[in-house]
Amino acid sequence: MEVKNNAQRSFNEVLIEDGFYVLKFQNEQDVNVGYSREINKKFIQFHFCLKGKGTFSFNQGTYSLNVTEENSLLLYNTQLDLPLNLKLAPKSSIVSVVMTLRKFHSLFTAEADYIPFLSTDNKEKKYYAQEPFSPSIAVILSQIINYNLHPSIKALYVKGKIYELIALYFNRSPNADIEQCPYLADEENVKKIKLAKEIILDRMAEPPTLPELASEIGLSLKRLKEGFKQIYGDTVYGFLFDHKMEYARKMLETGQFNVNEVGLKVGYSTASHFISAFKKKYSTTPKKYLTTLKQKLRQLFFLN
Repeated sequence: MEVKNNAQRSFNEVLIEDGFYVLKFQNEQDVNVGYSREINKKFIQFHFCLKGKGTFSFNQGTYSLNVTEENSLLLYNTQLDLPLNLKLAPKSSIVSVVMTLRKFHSLFTAEADYIPFLSTDNKEKKYYAQEPFSPSIAVILSQIINYNLHPSIKALYVKGKIYELIALYFNRSPNADIEQCPYLADEENVKKIKLAKEIILDRMAEPPTLPELASEIGLSLKRLKEGFKQIYGDTVYGFLFDHKMEYARKMLETGQFNVNEVGLKVGYSTASHFISAFKKKYSTTPKKYLTTLKQKLRQLFFLN
């Protein structure tokens, strides 16, 4: 079920099976965005913040819990409904897994003693936990958010990834990351790949070549390529292209720059090259995009 989806804000819900679903929240706007959904006391909730920050409010806003980048929040209360009221910060993304307690218990029937809150003494109590998640979980979350698959296999793909996510969440083996994600086994490698992202964004008009980038961050070219794709769900230059086009679109919307100026700012030496890239991304030229935008603004003005 697609509740809201545009270039800057989206909320996507995928039903895994009865009583078990995943929610994907993304906010690329410059302001907070709110989401609400009813969730009753029969459900357990897992929230994973891949980027940015989110705030979950309870009891009509009198109590709240934050979940920040690369951290998770687990919560349930068998005595009280916990509806989802999320305020998502700008440039943030969260993946939430929600399932009935019955379904959750069925996943761990033989291992109930391994998980403290599944024990008989605790099963009727409320429970919440906040903790950072591993690089291997970050990879899965990125895959869940960024997949590009045929609609006929989307549900199956997401289901497999969610089961993998839950398994890794409860896996306390010190070798879990190495076995799951060899290129990101070392936390230092993750930091280097994040540095690579910062470098290409800072120098988007004249980015380094991939070999230069790999050398600068101290990784092999192979590890840079595969690690970047695992964390960000795209190639280095594919990620950079999307960023440049989004940056260019916002510059155009200010009305302070012409097409040539915007193109130069994001690294295109000629207007024709920039126009071609913009059309590839948005299926329209910069000029037509602005014309359409102005028409929509006029319509809103007259409606109000």
